[in-house]
Amino acid sequence: MKVLLILAHPTPGSFNHAIAETVVTTATELGHTVTLRDLYQEPFDPCLRTAELARDAALPDSLAAAVDEVCTTDALVFVHPNYWSRPPAILCGWVDRVLRAGRAYNFVPDGQGGAKPVGLLKARVGMVFNTANTPQEKEEALFGDPLEVHWRKVVFGLCGVTNVFRRNFSPVIVSTPEQRAQWLAEVAEAVTANLPSAE
Repeated sequence: MKVLLILAHPTPGSFNHAIAETVVTTATELGHTVTLRDLYQEPFDPCLRTAELARDAALPDSLAAAVDEVCTTDALVFVHPNYWSRPPAILCGWVDRVLRAGRAYNFVPDGQGGAKPVGLLKARVGMVFNTANTPQEKEEALFGDPLEVHWRKVVFGLCGVTNVFRRNFSPVIVSTPEQRAQWLAEVAEAVTANLPSAE
């Protein structure tokens, strides 16, 4: 399988980077081909501009390549921190610019005077690993877990990715080295469970 890993954390050496490294190592050991895109290191321009809005817009070469890459991958993995109950702005911008109408999804008539989405991505596996400082139970009780809705229902749901796994590691700010080691073991287990061996 071709695996596209999108990492969105501004600090090299962060725990998010350790998660991404674990995904790469585990998926590679399973026989998959992994492409890692570190958005802050590229760097990726998150600003969607008027010239890109039309479906047939002439895209910059780097953006056109990113669109082709996401449309031909078999599995899509995101690693990011929780900023204000949403992904970092750079990753929001990646979604805005790369998951384009006509390539990642379409809207078609729903037979009732409205429209419904049809996913176009080839990928059928979507994974999200995010970190936060709000404990998961509080995130759910106070806010309704916006990241779960964002990824599972909105992004993956709209684009036709049917097998979705998400894991939130929190509170990361007070985590111990032992806790982080356990979390990385869980990342490896999740990758192994959701990306079966290519052999």
